[in-house]
Amino acid sequence: MSDTQQRIAELVKSSPVVLFMKGSASFPQCGFSGRAIQILQACGVDLKTLKTLNVLEDEEIRAGIKEYSHWPTIPQLYVNGEFIGGSDIMMEMYENGELQQALSAKV
Repeated sequence: MSDTQQRIAELVKSSPVVLFMKGSASFPQCGFSGRAIQILQACGVDLKTLKTLNVLEDEEIRAGIKEYSHWPTIPQLYVNGEFIGGSDIMMEMYENGELQQALSAKV
């Protein structure tokens, strides 16, 4: 495992809910990241405790997270170390109640 992949693995496990995104929770820098934040808020996630990583500030993480998850786009949500998906998957899961269940099971 490369240093970047090791770093990502540690970041994913560093908090129960981790969002790799463009920008920050208070200032998303793309529509998909903004939508991901809105979905998490609708699920009751406290943005002060949400761990976000701005991939625009770290090119290694930006490229490495796509390899780590085998998912080509950002944002990417992890709950309890498990990859959930991007904003479209988050929206689908939110609409059918699965995302709320996953988030309520966080440690």
